[in-house]
Amino acid sequence: MSYGKRLVLGVALAALTVGQAAAGQLQYFTWSGYELPEFSPGYSDKHPDGIGYTLFGDDDEAFAKVKAGFRPDIAHPCFDKIPRWRQEGLIQPIDVSRIPNWDAVFPALKDLPGVMEDGKVWMIPWDWGNTSILYRTDLVQNPEPSWRMLWDPQYAGRLATIDAVHDTPVVAALLAGVDPFDMTSQEDLDKVKALLQEQQPLLRMYTTDMTSMEQALASGELVAAMTWNASAVSLKNQGVSVDFMTPKEGMLTWVCGFVMMKDAVNVDEAYDFINARLDPASGEHLIRSYGYGSSSAAAFAKVDAATLTSLALPTDPATMLQNTVVTRAIKNNDGVTAMFEEVKAGG
Repeated sequence: MSYGKRLVLGVALAALTVGQAAAGQLQYFTWSGYELPEFSPGYSDKHPDGIGYTLFGDDDEAFAKVKAGFRPDIAHPCFDKIPRWRQEGLIQPIDVSRIPNWDAVFPALKDLPGVMEDGKVWMIPWDWGNTSILYRTDLVQNPEPSWRMLWDPQYAGRLATIDAVHDTPVVAALLAGVDPFDMTSQEDLDKVKALLQEQQPLLRMYTTDMTSMEQALASGELVAAMTWNASAVSLKNQGVSVDFMTPKEGMLTWVCGFVMMKDAVNVDEAYDFINARLDPASGEHLIRSYGYGSSSAAAFAKVDAATLTSLALPTDPATMLQNTVVTRAIKNNDGVTAMFEEVKAGG
């Protein structure tokens, strides 16, 4: 979560807020990179006012903003955050009878905790992918396939990681032998904190800006960084020698999708938007352009096997979910966040 999650487009309209938008215009709160019109085929034909986009850098930022009172119609968090959104009364159930393309969503994604609860649907899965290490194969020769690479002193000052509690602390927990989603004891927190403190002086940057991360990898300023699939696709397309690692401790896998805000104003537009996003052509573009998995089996049917192999994508997310570390809700999320902030500040 994946975000998913990249390619800042650099257009002013992407920063539209509810207050600036035209009346009746759908308001969509999402990761950067998901503003592309190819992801909503046919929507503008029915709704010429289009879509107003507001962007966030990670799930915690998104949650904080909506909890503070920001009210789009549709938001795009990852599934492990849904319990928090529900607990705060921020979202409403989604009527899937109004979403014909719901039937094409992979069962493994519908079965994820929080997607369907209490006989209701709370999130429409749309994208899934991985978090791992992207490294320069011409600058790093035959590395051990391990997350430990981001702690290697020989690359001090040329490493970067994602500035998000559900990414970097989770990886540190894996290396510390701690359940990354149950860091409730002080002993476990101390183990994770010690590893993060060991890593902190080796890093060039903590960031959620994948564009900056990719530029630094392309220039050689960085030799390795924690990224998502889309960064690997982007740099390979630019001819940069990179590889997206499969760490022996496990890649992280995230699944994100759409929630309907409790106070959504443009409800009819929201349902049309979700259907457009579940159109097979939308999912095909997501796969080919970003290397992320679509939630739609119909989208995968439009992509040839050779392309999926080159992107290391299975034809069914169930395979990925079984063979990677699936991001889940973090117990003691506030405590882990406070600890991570202290480490980043040099504490």
